[in-house]
Amino acid sequence: MDPWYLIDSENVGGAIVLRFCDASGERTTEVRDDEYEPYFLVPYPINEKDKYTVKRIVGKVSQIHKHDLFSNKTKTLAKVIMKDPENIERFSKLFENVWENEIPFSRGYVYDRGLVFGSPYALEGSNITPVLSVPETTRKNFELVFAGVKKTDPLKYEMLEHWFNLCHQPIPQIGPEKMGIREKLDPQRLHIGFMLSRIANIPIPEAYSSRRVSDWIKSIIYTYFRNNNTLIPTSKELRKGRTLKKSVEGALTIAPRSGVYFNTVVTDFESLYPSVIDSYNLSYETVDCEHEECRKNTVSEVNHHVCTKRRGFYSILIGALKDLRIHWFKPLSRDPALLEEDRHLAEASSELLKLLTVSSYGVTVRIHGLASTSLAESITGYGRYILQTTWNMAEEHGMHPIYGDTDSLFFDSPSEEGVKWITKTVKKKLRLDLAVEKRYRLCVLPTAKKAYFGILEDGTPDIKGLTVVKSNSPRFFQNVFNDCIKELRHVNNMVEYKEAKKRIMKVVQKAVAELRQRKIPREDLEYSVELYFDPQEKLRMEEALHQPYQCAIQLIDSGVEVNRRDTVSFIKVNRFNYKGKRFTVKPSSHLKNVAEINVEDYVRNLRTALDQTFEPMDIDFNPERDMKLSDWFH
Repeated sequence: MDPWYLIDSENVGGAIVLRFCDASGERTTEVRDDEYEPYFLVPYPINEKDKYTVKRIVGKVSQIHKHDLFSNKTKTLAKVIMKDPENIERFSKLFENVWENEIPFSRGYVYDRGLVFGSPYALEGSNITPVLSVPETTRKNFELVFAGVKKTDPLKYEMLEHWFNLCHQPIPQIGPEKMGIREKLDPQRLHIGFMLSRIANIPIPEAYSSRRVSDWIKSIIYTYFRNNNTLIPTSKELRKGRTLKKSVEGALTIAPRSGVYFNTVVTDFESLYPSVIDSYNLSYETVDCEHEECRKNTVSEVNHHVCTKRRGFYSILIGALKDLRIHWFKPLSRDPALLEEDRHLAEASSELLKLLTVSSYGVTVRIHGLASTSLAESITGYGRYILQTTWNMAEEHGMHPIYGDTDSLFFDSPSEEGVKWITKTVKKKLRLDLAVEKRYRLCVLPTAKKAYFGILEDGTPDIKGLTVVKSNSPRFFQNVFNDCIKELRHVNNMVEYKEAKKRIMKVVQKAVAELRQRKIPREDLEYSVELYFDPQEKLRMEEALHQPYQCAIQLIDSGVEVNRRDTVSFIKVNRFNYKGKRFTVKPSSHLKNVAEINVEDYVRNLRTALDQTFEPMDIDFNPERDMKLSDWFH
């Protein structure tokens, strides 16, 4: 018998209707349940005031037992059952203390019945039975890869196996109309939609179109809690009664040792924050737990401690997602034995899991129902500790770290033995995976953090964070910089580097000369900037206008509608008076003569943009005087 795939659920007149589709995508069917009743939970025994409220909303009460996340004990609660699912959230607010009132009726049904959206089932009347099958060879490979996890972390292995089984079910070829999707289906996107539906337990139409990662993570957590009969904590309980901070101290950046380096190795902690959550048992109930003996297990630099007596649910979930990506789908995406299409699908699955795990920190900072300052501070606290500790260990071992940022460390010409030592030591002492991410034959580190460029071993430039190549920089600046970088593609040592600097000098000299001769196309001189404020308000409130708003006002006066968040393009021109103010730019469309262009302003801006990288390269670009060869080198 062919399986049926659970596509969606909905509340129809107080009944739950589950919608299924067969593997061919041609047939659909529905399973209706008129007996399931919507509910929320309140303290037990229920007091007189709440009893009266229950009567008012035409509800009834039963006793229920749930596992309490924080005390790790069984908790008795009152289950308030209503006939009107549409008003649960509104009526539940009449109670002083309430749990699980925000979960939609139809979604709660799926959680309570242990069902999974996107998964295959056998249907016999109202009986719904899972039909999960995985090829024996694939299953044996999985068991081999995760044998160590099964032995040392059985709770995480249980989640790994659960998601592995779901992810390896066939993807039915269902048309968009059967899923309530009003667009042409993309096959890869459909594949990812089913993967997300199964992992996060959300309906297929939502999985196909939603981009709200926080909702995905909430559904993962709710599914886990309901499957384990655990009371879903309120937002206040997750915060442990504390006020949320607007910001949390973030990642560590160790200032770069500015200069030019050859044979630079960049190492990277694979999925740093998800790995920290997993390896250091960080979860809502484990951070600042109630056990006196755990207070010694402190988090570096922050006033928190972590439980040593039990495994945190969040570390189990995020750890399983992270391991499934790093040790299963990522290797599959690079397996030459697989068909190219299968490798692409594995890569797409890996990227989906990466998105989920990378978001595991961000949701703890600012998302209602998931935010917890103490958990967020513990994650970043461990992140900073790990980066600094690894830097210190490398220095003590005689390696030469030159830059550290969040989850990456740069080393100046390390030996292969040194690289192997640091990766093994990090694994042993910090319980994290450190791997070589890139190798630069040449790397330039400015004094500024988060801005550098390198030439990869194949000659490809790798540029990060430099002002000159940002999207709002004129194309002319970007072209000049890229032409300079090309001269470094085949440089391997200092002798070749000195020769390349001479060629770079000629590139810049030629660019400045063409600029002063006004040979640069005007479109290559445009700045494009997004407006963060309403231009009309800026005109009324500020005496001197920044250049993007000068451009916006001129466009508005010419009949063009310009609003906040619009992007405007302009060219720097010689100063002129406009509406009683001094303006220095014009919209590109308003420029009538190239003689209006303020060439020297462009020269100065080019110098500023290039100086960020020319300074550590020991190149002195000074266009204010005649440029001689001796002016460029110290």
